[in-house]
Amino acid sequence: MAARDPVADLRRIAFLLERANEGTHRVRAFRTAAAVLSRLPADEVAARADAGTLTELAGVGSVTARCVMESLAGEEPEYLRRLVATAGTDLQGAAADLRAALRGDCHTHSDWSDGGSPVEEMALAAVELGHDYLVLTDHSPRLRVARGLTAARLARQIEYVAAINRSLPAGFRILTGIEVDILEDGSLDQDPELLAELDIVVASVHSGLRDDARRMTRRMLAAIENPHVDILGHCTGRKVPAARVGLGGDGDRGHRAGRTRPPSEFDATAVFQACAELDKAVEINSRPDRLDPPKRLLRRAVEAGCRFAVNSDAHAPGQLDWLRYGCERAVQCGVEPDRVVNSWPVERLLAWAAAHS
Repeated sequence: MAARDPVADLRRIAFLLERANEGTHRVRAFRTAAAVLSRLPADEVAARADAGTLTELAGVGSVTARCVMESLAGEEPEYLRRLVATAGTDLQGAAADLRAALRGDCHTHSDWSDGGSPVEEMALAAVELGHDYLVLTDHSPRLRVARGLTAARLARQIEYVAAINRSLPAGFRILTGIEVDILEDGSLDQDPELLAELDIVVASVHSGLRDDARRMTRRMLAAIENPHVDILGHCTGRKVPAARVGLGGDGDRGHRAGRTRPPSEFDATAVFQACAELDKAVEINSRPDRLDPPKRLLRRAVEAGCRFAVNSDAHAPGQLDWLRYGCERAVQCGVEPDRVVNSWPVERLLAWAAAHS
């Protein structure tokens, strides 16, 4: 039986663990082992497997070593088989059609801020998912707990993305972006000149989430009216217990059963009307611990005539596949595919964003 690629199997396991929202320590074990083995000649990996010395390599443990030996023997690792068998139900019908229509993801993070993986790994995972583009939206400086990017670091990242794009597969590109904080007065937490250079700007509230409705509405409207902003991120800021939310789950019921963070209060009519009038997109955040906005608000945004961006808010490669959750919610609430900006070709997306400036 021909040997499999053990590094590819380890990376696939890590991807599926990330998609299942498993603990970072488990994911890190497989990604670290894959990185260690990828730097060695294939014959040395095979020789160590035969000699039983794989675990002498720093970063390779007994579980990952067993997966490598199974791969080299031509078998799908048992660990991988179990993950595939429990990966969940595929999307059906209109939700599957919307997922297939998505050309990219407009909200992702890397290890430049609070993501767990390098930009290159995020990009290559997006390529494997069939995307044409990935918008890199690391955090802005005020969010220090997430290692938000200062103006100087953001400028370096813009140059870095340009360099990486030259080495990525033909037909795919990383777009520059940021998830910029909406500050207490509605201003944005980054240099306006740098924001003007970016392809896509997602604006989100991360602080003062318990502001009264009038103040929160003023903050959000000021951000939406800012010409640099393209997408309003996770508009309520809520957190739901992800373990209780599966494909097709509402999230609202789980939120009431085990509240992690309640949604912010704001004038949804005014906010969504502003988004529609200024042609800004409302994010449908696909993270299992967010599922934001709640369906009742998502339906109101649809009624207001808003555009949408179905985003993963991924902090690891496997989380890019969380778009399935957002697609199902979008379809349940009547979102038409052409109203989803990341279903568009990259040229149309960029032209739409440029028109805001």
